[in-house]
Amino acid sequence: MRTVVIDSGGTFRLEQRPDPVAGPGAVVVRVRAAGLNAADLQQARGDYPAPPGWPADVPGLEVAGEVEKVGPGVTGVAPGDRVMALVGGGGHAERITVPADLLLPVPEGLPWEEAAGFPEAFSTAWDALVTQAGVRAGDRVLVTGAAGGVGTAMVQVAAVSGAHTVASVRRPELHDRVKALAPDGRVDVVTPDQEAGHAPYDVIVELVGGQDCLQRVALLRSRGKVLVVGVQAGTTAPLRMFDLMLARAQLIGTTIRGRSHAEKVLLAATVRTSVVPLLAQGRLRVPVDAAFPLDQFADAYARLAGPGKFGKIVLMP
Repeated sequence: MRTVVIDSGGTFRLEQRPDPVAGPGAVVVRVRAAGLNAADLQQARGDYPAPPGWPADVPGLEVAGEVEKVGPGVTGVAPGDRVMALVGGGGHAERITVPADLLLPVPEGLPWEEAAGFPEAFSTAWDALVTQAGVRAGDRVLVTGAAGGVGTAMVQVAAVSGAHTVASVRRPELHDRVKALAPDGRVDVVTPDQEAGHAPYDVIVELVGGQDCLQRVALLRSRGKVLVVGVQAGTTAPLRMFDLMLARAQLIGTTIRGRSHAEKVLLAATVRTSVVPLLAQGRLRVPVDAAFPLDQFADAYARLAGPGKFGKIVLMP
């Protein structure tokens, strides 16, 4: 099979590798589409290695495709089933072995590229906003970097939870598309310099990072929460501790990739029962910025690293 590989210099190339096998409790998925994420670029730089048990040199955290082979002990899944999954790596290939307890069903009629953009973005958004921050109806939520894959998911999860979202997007040409993610008027779209004018917030979702990101603590309502989910613009930021203390605020850092398998199984079960039905009902959607065939992987990663994206970048093996 063909697979994208990260070489010793941190660059991507295409390589032939043996087809995977379906071990106990696992299935082989023929990948129809695979989402790209910032973690793929971080892995290539050496900043975000794959967890144990997943390929160390093959990027790709989310896949969608058909079950091709079923390993011993697997029940409830059969060859030909349409599935998607959040994985620890190895997704940018024509086939991948996935533990069966991480699989999610692909709703009928959902295109492959949209299915591939769902698992990482919406698992991250639901886990951060609903499970960890406890977002609820009436809350005000600020989402920075709201036009990207996880950002568009955060905006929608906040909206279906009954919160009002302020989506921070640098590029004005994307504002109308972000606003349309929640057509009931639960979203205001602003540029970063306008965020303070819509404060205070109950929850701030930080998807960008950088030197100034924690200054947003000053925009919180009393007992508010800051969720640090993405740090592409920089991993170090000073924090005015007195602002945190005065707001009696919580600062929450979160990631999924490094969690234990048991934790990931629990999250997959939550997404399967609570989030996939919303996707099937059309209450959530997966915006796809661009899709590339596997042999155009270099163009796909370049688009991922570039500015002005709306939604997900996807590879189509």
